[in-house]
Amino acid sequence: MLMAESLNSISRGLGLGLGLGKLNFGSRNGVPLSSSFRLGKRGYKWKASLNLITNPDAFQVGPFIGSYGFFNVTSYSGFESGVDYEYLSEDIGKLKTQDVGEGGVNIRLYEGRITQGSLKGTSVLFKVYPGQRTGGAEADMMAANELSTHTYLQSSSKELCQNLLMLLGGFETNTGEQWLAFRYDGKYSAADYAKIVSDKLTKNKIAESPSAWNPFEQGQIFKRRRYFVIKMLQGISSGLAYMHEHDRLHQSLGPASVVLNTISEKEAAYMVARLRDLSFSVDISYSSLEKGPGTLSEGLWRRAIAAGAFNPIEKRNFGIADDIYEAGLLFAYLAFVPFCETGVMDSLSLQRLLENTFQLDIQAVREYCLADDRLLEAVKFLDLGDGAGWELLQVKRSLTFACYCHALSIRRVLPAAGQIIQFRDPNLSFASVLERGAMLNPDYRKRPVATAVQSHRFVSGVLL
Repeated sequence: MLMAESLNSISRGLGLGLGLGKLNFGSRNGVPLSSSFRLGKRGYKWKASLNLITNPDAFQVGPFIGSYGFFNVTSYSGFESGVDYEYLSEDIGKLKTQDVGEGGVNIRLYEGRITQGSLKGTSVLFKVYPGQRTGGAEADMMAANELSTHTYLQSSSKELCQNLLMLLGGFETNTGEQWLAFRYDGKYSAADYAKIVSDKLTKNKIAESPSAWNPFEQGQIFKRRRYFVIKMLQGISSGLAYMHEHDRLHQSLGPASVVLNTISEKEAAYMVARLRDLSFSVDISYSSLEKGPGTLSEGLWRRAIAAGAFNPIEKRNFGIADDIYEAGLLFAYLAFVPFCETGVMDSLSLQRLLENTFQLDIQAVREYCLADDRLLEAVKFLDLGDGAGWELLQVKRSLTFACYCHALSIRRVLPAAGQIIQFRDPNLSFASVLERGAMLNPDYRKRPVATAVQSHRFVSGVLL
């Protein structure tokens, strides 16, 4: 069951009450869905057609699964580009970069199924946004934005991305609630998985089960876990790359934003990770950027300007890098929490450790973790391939030349005088390659794109 505590997706810089969104479901089953709405003070019209089921009679609502809210970050100072940070004793343990408040929208989840048409019998997951009476204009904007984003992504390519949750339809009730129906591809999120396997580690140790003291069995457990987490990372980076290639940011990426079709590590080969929670997605097409910010993206572009991104190209790059940073925090979460016992590490503690205690100095984070036996399995995981996991989060210049060669995808090495090496991109320097791997680099210009993360040796699985 999804709980509010497990949802770690953060909507940063959400402006409230500045626009109105309205889902307008007016067609019958099998007839294209039309939706139009306005966001922000600037009029923004969107109209799309897709064969979505919009007849309420075509659905059967099942049991209630749970509900969750979201965090609203009203200010975010971030890290300045090109600044070398020192550890100050008064800064240790402080979260001084953002002001976090509770959002006003509570979203409910229900199981269900389709009862009519060609998809009859298909299981669905209902995501229910409250109407304006209880959720205000904010709820309508979020529902409209999620609808438009899914509709666009599902109609913009010949082949659907398997790493995004699929929208099948929806309807509006008489009270104004917006019910979006997604294909039911699993009830567990990455946050649920991490909690469950972490609890198992704790129970095994307390119960002194055979696996707790058998080194071989313990090794097999963590070997399967590494493979499972790598598969998750592959799905997350693939889904994010698809969104960015189609001019959309996620902007709400966290452990609860990833749904899994299975959490059995023995079924890792069949596991598919899918991104969901696109209610804060942002259109980064140049035509959209030229129109100015929408209500849900005002905070993002304020932070972009503060970081020195002024024109549409710079803002687009900042937005993509912002998603990559959130993905880096998610990757770090999946590298630590599933490999630690309950209570040893959580998302907030990990973010505080990375951002505030060590100011994104990943090498210092590794040395700190090495001194804590409870974190050793996480360190071993990130140490794969001469520290490939740490390299993905933030590359250090002490990396070997072999890492450099791998990152550049060498075509051939000639053992002639001078060791002439041919690269696919001869213009890249050693330093620039190292910087490209840093998902958590304080300078947004030095973070990799999603496709580069997707092909990174740690994510690709070649190290397993």
